[in-house]
Amino acid sequence: MHAPGSALPEILVAGVGLTPIGEHWEKSLRSIALEAMTAAVEDAGGLRPQALFVGNMLAPALSAQTHLGVLLADFAGWRGIEAATYEAAGASGGVALRQAVLALASGEMDRVMVVGVEKLTDRIGSSVEAALAAAADADFEAVQGLTPAAQAGLLMRRYIHEHHVPEHGFAGFSLTAHANAVGNPRALYRRAIRLEDYASAPMLSDPLNLFDAAPVADGAAAILLTRGDRHRPAGERTPIRILASAVATGPLALHDQPDPLGFEAALISAGRAMAQAGMAARDIDLFELHDVFSIYAALALESAGFAERGQGWRLAAEGEISRTGRIPISTLGGSKARGDAGGATGVYQAVEVVLQLQGRAGEAQVPEAQVGMGQCLGGAGATVATHILARADRL
Repeated sequence: MHAPGSALPEILVAGVGLTPIGEHWEKSLRSIALEAMTAAVEDAGGLRPQALFVGNMLAPALSAQTHLGVLLADFAGWRGIEAATYEAAGASGGVALRQAVLALASGEMDRVMVVGVEKLTDRIGSSVEAALAAAADADFEAVQGLTPAAQAGLLMRRYIHEHHVPEHGFAGFSLTAHANAVGNPRALYRRAIRLEDYASAPMLSDPLNLFDAAPVADGAAAILLTRGDRHRPAGERTPIRILASAVATGPLALHDQPDPLGFEAALISAGRAMAQAGMAARDIDLFELHDVFSIYAALALESAGFAERGQGWRLAAEGEISRTGRIPISTLGGSKARGDAGGATGVYQAVEVVLQLQGRAGEAQVPEAQVGMGQCLGGAGATVATHILARADRL
């Protein structure tokens, strides 16, 4: 039975697992991934997947490792299963999740594991910055020294100019994320900050300051999905269903985007997902957006229909994005305070939505959450993956 407006069969979450985000110098990429995968299998009552889809951005550049699918399948003891890696910069995990949904929807698979993993501490300094900059246009942006922070700074300056944002108008995004991370034991920064902290932070790329940018670190998150007509998750937890999955793309280079503040790919991706689920923005109880930079959070809120153009920053300034606000975001700290695990972000978001919908978010719980959306970005909104999940007993 399909949900209203949904083109998907019943795809359920059997189990989830994630690691704390941090500088895990003592752990390898494969061991971090295995930790999350093992936790997801245990959460699913020992269910073994038929396929493993990996989301990763930086392993070839920072860990000298390609072929992650077979590496991780072998390391988990799952030789013989189908395995592949998907790369779409910061949207890698979301794209891998999308492929898992399609595999299940096709009927080819009954049980699929998705793991997002990133290991940045294999390198330090400029090599990490160069790897991150590779998400932009190498010939016309990265070679000129344009970093992700510089891209965000350009967009933020234009946004402030066009929409007359007051000084420290974006502070609410950082304050909210850090306040939420206090209740997340796996977050990198579990400390609330004050407006004075934000106001005195050093500049990264004017007007973007240190608290407008997420810290990059190591981490892995995993989610095991099943077709509900072939396998029902065991246990007493309320099953969580993936109602919608959509990916859209736009120009890679910032200068090729006809409307850089429009986040067109985010608009398309969110629109497709909501149409697939038969829902509108007002039906979403929480939104795990990609707040790798504060400006991206504002643009994502606008593109998804939670705010009018140029008004996304007001939701943060007026407290509408808190756990008890109109549209809670970054509920376990988001990339800003939980930590930014690069290509693993989309899977972290999906897992965190599941924890919220099942009432397993602890001190960071959003009250009475029934439907959640996750959206991750590759580059400056060049690739956008959006997923909508809901409690199965709500449908």
